[in-house]
Amino acid sequence: MIKTFLTGLALASVMSAGAFAETFEVQMLNKGSDGERMVFEPAFVQAAPGDTIKFLATDRGHNAEIVKGMIPEGAEGFAGKINEEIEITLDSEGVYGVMCKPHFAMGMVMTIAVGDAEAPEDFLEGRLPRKAKERFEAQVGNL
Repeated sequence: MIKTFLTGLALASVMSAGAFAETFEVQMLNKGSDGERMVFEPAFVQAAPGDTIKFLATDRGHNAEIVKGMIPEGAEGFAGKINEEIEITLDSEGVYGVMCKPHFAMGMVMTIAVGDAEAPEDFLEGRLPRKAKERFEAQVGNL
């Protein structure tokens, strides 16, 4: 009897933990609500481990993928196809840099912070297009 109760309690806690996971929708846009061109909206998401980010192919010609070197150690990268929605669940705490590959040089980037993460010191090092770096700097200011 006690074993059955404990098993049910464990199962209920696992199921309820998944029930609290949140899904964030991010639009891939040619023009944002503020008039900026080639943007993810929102450009910054504060998520919890286990939350899902759904990239919506709102405007054509965009994708969402990790910027090389801008992912927490041990986290799994992702790369969506052009004009296709992609849904990812983030389990590793840390800061993720995301880009639209065709519009990276135009600054189409976003930042996802998972958990109580701070951007690593070297987050903005490396070869980043000027506009992308400017937008990342503004987004990291949200941490």
